Amino acid sequence: MAGFVDTTVAEIDSRLEELKAEMSKLEAARSALTGRGSGRSRATAAPTRARRSPRRPARSRGGRRNGTRGDQALALVRERPGITIPEIASSLGIEPNYLYRVMPNLVKTGQVKRDGQGWHPADGK
Repeated sequence: MAGFVDTTVAEIDSRLEELKAEMSKLEAARSALTGRGSGRSRATAAPTRARRSPRRPARSRGGRRNGTRGDQALALVRERPGITIPEIASSLGIEPNYLYRVMPNLVKTGQVKRDGQGWHPADGK
C-alpha cells in the first residue's frame, strides 16, 4: 500500500509541475495581451477600470443630413412612382427591413404616401 501512495503522490507532483509551467506560459501571454501583470489574485488586485476608446459626440437623431437613406429612398420614389420597398432596397444595395423603418418617417414628414405596395411622392412630383 505504501508503494501505491508514494507512486500516486509522485504522479500528482509531476502533474502539478506541468500545470505550473502551463500556468506560467498562460500568465505571460495574458500579460502581453493586456499590458498588465499576471492578475493571479483578483481578490487582492486593485480594481481596474475598463479602458474606453475616445468616442465621437453623439448625433441627435432628429436632425437630417445630406445623403441619408431617407433622402436616397425619396429620390427613388420621385424617379419611379409606385416603387416597392424591395425594389428600393435592391437599388440602394441594402436590406429591405431597414426601409420599413425609414419609409414611415417620410410619410410623417409628408414627403411620400403609400398606395398598396407602392410608394409615391406626396406632392405629386
